Amino acid sequence: MSGSAVVMSARSWLGTPYRHQASMKGVGADCLGLVRGVWREVVGEEPEVLPAYSADWAEVGGRETLLEAAGRWMRPVAVDQMRAGDVLLFRMSPGAAVKHCAILSDLDGPEPRMIHAYWGRAVVESWMGVWWRRRLAAVFRFPVPAPQSGRGRPRAAWWRGRKSHQSW
Repeated sequence: MSGSAVVMSARSWLGTPYRHQASMKGVGADCLGLVRGVWREVVGEEPEVLPAYSADWAEVGGRETLLEAAGRWMRPVAVDQMRAGDVLLFRMSPGAAVKHCAILSDLDGPEPRMIHAYWGRAVVESWMGVWWRRRLAAVFRFPVPAPQSGRGRPRAAWWRGRKSHQSW
């Protein structure tokens, strides 16, 4: 799958209002909801059922829930190898669990750019300035979808049959 297809999908979400736990283009999305929505558009069916989560889920659990889930379904990429279309995971403070995600949209220009759902605003495309770059914890790439069998949406071939035992 090309990174440009991911970026084109993510850009179609721009302006979607921020809504905690939502993942509906034009209606509402949080940062994970944006990534989930883009997944559905470019890969196919979501690989896990997402349980309800509170706004402070990362602070109270102490687990790397988001990082672990990304590692189950996406391919890790070295930071110096990231490209447009990759998923970026951020720690909001040192030692904290990964809590925010975005999609890298552009590496050209004075700074990289990313698309993310920003609390209290909407899905936006913004510069990945020093503040964000210091908090970057991991980079992942969407899987390549399997060819469609003629029915339904494409699915990522390499995750078929994997057990879904934990949630995003």
